[in-house]
Amino acid sequence: MAERAVRLPDVGEGVAEAELVEWLVKVGDAVREDQSLAIVMTDKASVEVPSPVAGEVLWLAAEPGESIAVGSDLVRLKVEGEAAGAGPEAAASPATQEDHGVARSAAAGARHAAPAPAAMPSRADDDAAAPPALVATAERAAGAPGARLRPGTSPVLPRARGEKPIASPAVRARAREAGIDLRRVAGSGPAGRITHEDLDRLLEQGPQAPAASGAVMSPDPSVEEIKIVGLRRRIAEKMRVAHERIADMTYVEELDVTDLEALRAKLNETKRTDRPRLTVLPFLMRAIAIAVGEQPRMNAHFDDDNGVLRRYGGVHIGIAAQTAGGLVVPVVRHVEARDLWSCAGELVRVTDAAKGGTAVREELTGSTITITSLGALGGIVTTPVINHPEVAIVGVNRIAIRPIWNGTSFVPRKTMNLSCSFDHRVVDGWDAAVFVHRIKALLETPAMLFVS
Repeated sequence: MAERAVRLPDVGEGVAEAELVEWLVKVGDAVREDQSLAIVMTDKASVEVPSPVAGEVLWLAAEPGESIAVGSDLVRLKVEGEAAGAGPEAAASPATQEDHGVARSAAAGARHAAPAPAAMPSRADDDAAAPPALVATAERAAGAPGARLRPGTSPVLPRARGEKPIASPAVRARAREAGIDLRRVAGSGPAGRITHEDLDRLLEQGPQAPAASGAVMSPDPSVEEIKIVGLRRRIAEKMRVAHERIADMTYVEELDVTDLEALRAKLNETKRTDRPRLTVLPFLMRAIAIAVGEQPRMNAHFDDDNGVLRRYGGVHIGIAAQTAGGLVVPVVRHVEARDLWSCAGELVRVTDAAKGGTAVREELTGSTITITSLGALGGIVTTPVINHPEVAIVGVNRIAIRPIWNGTSFVPRKTMNLSCSFDHRVVDGWDAAVFVHRIKALLETPAMLFVS
C-alpha cells in the first residue's frame, strides 16, 4: 500500500486558484477511478474533479468556501500497487494545509467581470457539504458504504431536519426539473451520493404521496445556517461592489409595442425553418446598437480606480440569464454588425450554453452593456443593478394590454415599460433620457430598425 496525492488540476486558462464548493467524498471512503471527488469553482463555472486512481480517502485539503491553489494537494489516497512518491500525482511528505497552497478566500478580491468557466454543469443549488448524519442515513439505506440499493428497494427515505443530500450538479438540476425533493431520496452511490439511477427508480414508482396537511401546524423553532459559496458568493460580491461603487439612477419609460408585436408575429409566421423564433430581445438588441452609436458613452466601462472611461466601438451585449445555480451573463458580441436573425441565433446559442453549463470564457466575459429581462414575470417597474464596470443596463418589463387615448377614444394597445439604470457619475440624467427615448422611438416604429 502507498499514499498518493490528487492535486488540483488547471481548471481554467489563467486561473491560479479555485474555491472548494463541495466535497463528494469523506475520509475513509473507497473511491473508484474517475469518481468525482469534489466540486470546485473558478469565477463562474463549477467543475467536478475526478480521481485518477482507485483508493481510500486519507485526507481532504480544505473546507467548503476556502480556496486552493492550482497544483496543490486536494485529496490524499491510500492506493495499491504503487511505490510511495511515484507518479506525477504522488503526495509529498505530510504537510499542513498552508504548505499545500490552501488559503482562506478573500471575498473582496472576487470579480464577476472576468469569469473563467469550464464546460461543466453549474450547481443547481447552494447546499454546503453534507453532514456525517446524512452519510450514515444513506449507508443504512444502501446496506453499506458505497453499496447499491437492491432492485425493487424504494429509494425514498425521509431525512432528519438539517441533513443535506449529496448529488452532482446534473442530478440536482434533473431533480429540480422533476419536482423531486432530494432530501427524501436515499443515495445508493458512494457515501450515500444520489445518482441518476436513484431518480429513475423514484420516477418509476409514480407520483409521491402528498404530505399530510391541516389547518394547525406545530411551531418550527429550527434555524438553518447555509454557507454562501461558489456562484452564489460570486453574485453576492458583484452586487456588493455595484452597490458600494456606483451612484446609480433609474429611468422608466412606457412603450407602445403593438406594431412591434405584429411585426414579430408576422416574421415568426413566415420565417425559414433554419431560423430561430424571434422574441422581443433581438429587436431591443438592434435598437441598443443604434442608440449607443449616437451616444457612445453608454457603451463603456468606467475604471473608477484610475478615473478612466473606456468607450468601445464594438457593441457586446450581456444578457442576464437565470440558471439553476444563479445569475450568469452570457454575451452576444458585435451586435452592431449583426442583423435581426443573427442576433436571435447567437442569443439562443450563448444562453443555452450558459444554462447548460457548457459556456466557455469568451461567452461569459467582455460585455459593454447589459439587458435584463424576467420575461412574463417582468413586473411593471424594476430597478436593475448595473453590471460593474459597465455604465448602463436596460431592463425589460412584461407586455400588457392597456387602454391608450388616441385623441378621440381609448383603444387597447400592447404596452411595455423599459426600466434602465445608469452610472450617474459618468452619465447625466438628460443623456439617459435621450438614450431611452431613442430606443423607444425605434421599437414603436420598428421599420426604423432596418433603415437606421
